[in-house]
Amino acid sequence: MEKRIELEKRGRKPDQIYELNLDNCRSTTIEGLTDDFTNLKSLSLINVGLTSLKGFPKLPNLQKLELSDNRISNGLNLLHTSPKLTNLNLSGNKIKDLDTLEPLKEFEHLKSLDLFNNEVTVIDNYREKLFKLLPSLKYLDGFDVKEQEADDSEQEVDSVNGNEEEESDEYGDGEGGEEEEDEDIEDDEEVGLDAVYKDNLEEESEGDDYEGEGSEEEDDEFIEEEESFQGDLDTEEDATPRGKKRKHEGEEEVN
Repeated sequence: MEKRIELEKRGRKPDQIYELNLDNCRSTTIEGLTDDFTNLKSLSLINVGLTSLKGFPKLPNLQKLELSDNRISNGLNLLHTSPKLTNLNLSGNKIKDLDTLEPLKEFEHLKSLDLFNNEVTVIDNYREKLFKLLPSLKYLDGFDVKEQEADDSEQEVDSVNGNEEEESDEYGDGEGGEEEEDEDIEDDEEVGLDAVYKDNLEEESEGDDYEGEGSEEEDDEFIEEEESFQGDLDTEEDATPRGKKRKHEGEEEVN
């Protein structure tokens, strides 16, 4: 147990530890656990092989103690050094009668007690007697005095809801968040449209330049064709008068 404690400390000082798990380490008594663990709130000693709570230290802030699957039959008065205890699990031990549980009356804050697989549970009116013995007790073996099962899910839901509310407060309420998201989307769309519009303008501008160059070449070709055509016309005009003149000259020779 001592080696396991050193391992679980991981270089921390005892007063810096709030939870300690010593499950399955083998020891018949408490060893290596000292009064220096002043801030310890949760201690688990499941299936250790404890036959006695001898050596149990003073743990003023301990609230949850797991001692299931051991061989404890008495000596619960040794837990009095942990007055803030609220949850105690003694299932799977050797407790046989209610007298062994008498020391638990000192725990004014004890809310949950588990005694499954102990011989004491077969006593007549066991639950009724134990609730009477321990007035602060709310749950015995997972059920309240009316035999309604303990429902931890409600507390979990409250915790989750509380976290969600905190996150909502930190980043603004849900509606505001949606509005901000919508604004961001609109801004992104505007930016996207501007970019598309700009790209189109650039493409049109490039197209115009290309068409302009092409039009100049076409104009040049058109001018050359006109000049060529005009040249042909001039040639024909020159040819016609000459023909007529030769004709007249011929006629004169005949005459």
